[in-house]
Amino acid sequence: MNAKILLAAGALLATQSFAIIGIGAHYTPNFGTKMTGFAETPDRFGNSVNVTDAGEVKLWHGGFDEMMHGFGFKVWVDILPIIDIEATLNIQFGSYDASLFVIKDPTAAAGDVSAYDQIDLEIELGGTPFGKANPKFVQMNGDLSITYPLTFIPIIRPYIGGGLTYYLNTFILNQSFTYKVVGGTYNVVKAELEAEMQNAIDGVMNNPAAALDPNSIALPDQNAMAQRLSDALVENLQDAALEEGLKTSIGGHVLVGLRAKLPIIPIAAYANFKYYFGGDFPEEISPGRMAAEIGVGLAI
Repeated sequence: MNAKILLAAGALLATQSFAIIGIGAHYTPNFGTKMTGFAETPDRFGNSVNVTDAGEVKLWHGGFDEMMHGFGFKVWVDILPIIDIEATLNIQFGSYDASLFVIKDPTAAAGDVSAYDQIDLEIELGGTPFGKANPKFVQMNGDLSITYPLTFIPIIRPYIGGGLTYYLNTFILNQSFTYKVVGGTYNVVKAELEAEMQNAIDGVMNNPAAALDPNSIALPDQNAMAQRLSDALVENLQDAALEEGLKTSIGGHVLVGLRAKLPIIPIAAYANFKYYFGGDFPEEISPGRMAAEIGVGLAI
């Protein structure tokens, strides 16, 4: 009796335990990607760049060189002869800091940081699953892979392969992007506020009673007007970030990996290492080209 049970268990393990189709989710770190920024804190103002012609608004942004984290989803097909197919979607991201400096005292000496309001930016990027937060560089890619499995090993299936990659990348909140948005906005809103102030002054000058009762004079509050200007700049920058969308390009990848699945149980674990090539990235990004995928899925 015991011998029959052992023989049956051995036969079950010796058979291939892999499924027709599987779907899974995974953690996918990206290694070696770096983003260059302006000089590091604490001197953000000293390392900022002009985003208006006369320097009334300045921009500073940082960078990152740590591992990008991410998540992804995978579908695979094991039923084909000789080869298998995988389709993968990965989303990886790195955060950086950015600040606007908006002038509040045009009469101050050039380079006087106290003449500017510092606005630390939080941005929501269009086309990504992230809400408003510190600016992010988000790299999304879709991989279609053909793999060659080593099928003589029960339970664990190693494989090698490669295929096409479709890249989708976000923009960087850099000088050129911010100049396009902020320059025009600053001039328009500033003109509106100056017109309001001039109308208020004209109203006082045309009211003789105001000279007799200074308390009746009510000019617009300078701090409130400066806040309105800052709010308008940030709002338009946010709107432009949502509309900018993702930059697309084509490349490829090679991979090594393995899947593990026990017989009968419809759960599989997998791990891949991929090297990427091709694709277009913002000039501030130096892509690391390497990523891992570690996940589990339903194997039917």
